Order: sequence, then structure tokens, then C-alpha cells
Amino acid sequence: MLLFFGCDSAVTKEQLTQLNGYWEIDKVVLSDGYEKEYTINTVVDYFMLADMSGYRKKVQPLLDGTFDTSDDAQTFEIIANGEKFELHYKNELSEWTETIETLDATSLILANTEGVVYYYKKFESLNIDKQ
Repeated sequence: MLLFFGCDSAVTKEQLTQLNGYWEIDKVVLSDGYEKEYTINTVVDYFMLADMSGYRKKVQPLLDGTFDTSDDAQTFEIIANGEKFELHYKNELSEWTETIETLDATSLILANTEGVVYYYKKFESLNIDKQ
């Protein structure tokens, strides 16, 4: 189906701390193979992980290198499933799971149960000095 599934790129438990931080969506590949690339993002995902649980929230980067955010966050637990790690989300309205296919210092690939694959790159903050 997708090339990366056949790669030997298993994520280790030690690598999970690399999830922490700001991630910018690069592209999404739907289950039918359709690809949507994102060249400009006004919102990025912030992940905070500690002891196999954490939260994810949307934040808006500002030109001074800071972020505009709300108190809304989606909590998750990370559960090992064979040689893969999964993010398990649950709120009062729904439950869903994303599998971490790849994770390193600069890239993150998440796949959901509907076959949609999300490609992220580490967000590089803008910092325009006012002088």
C-alpha cells in the first residue's frame, strides 16, 4: 500500500520523547492514494508527552516566535501494540487511534485506522526582530 510500511523504521520507546514539541503538517495521503500537500500552515500541532500519556493542541505561530493558543487540548495515552506505538485519544464524544509509523528529530508520520497517513515536519519558528 504505502512504501514506508515495508521499511525497517520501528519507533523505539526511547524515541517517543522526540514527539514533544511543535509539528507542522507537510502532507496527508488518503486511503485511496490521493495526496494533499500543505505549503503554508497557519496552525501547528503541539505535543507534550510524559510517562506514556500527554496532550496535543493546535497553536498559531506568531511573527515574534511566540504562539497564540487556547486551553483546548486533546489528551492521549501511548500504548505499545506489537512493535508499534499507538496514540489513543478519548473524549466525551469519540475515541480514535493513530499509529506512530516514523518518529525522529525532524519527521513524524501518523496513520489512523481509516488508512489516512499524516506526514509532519518539525516546526521551525519564525522570529522577526522588531528594530
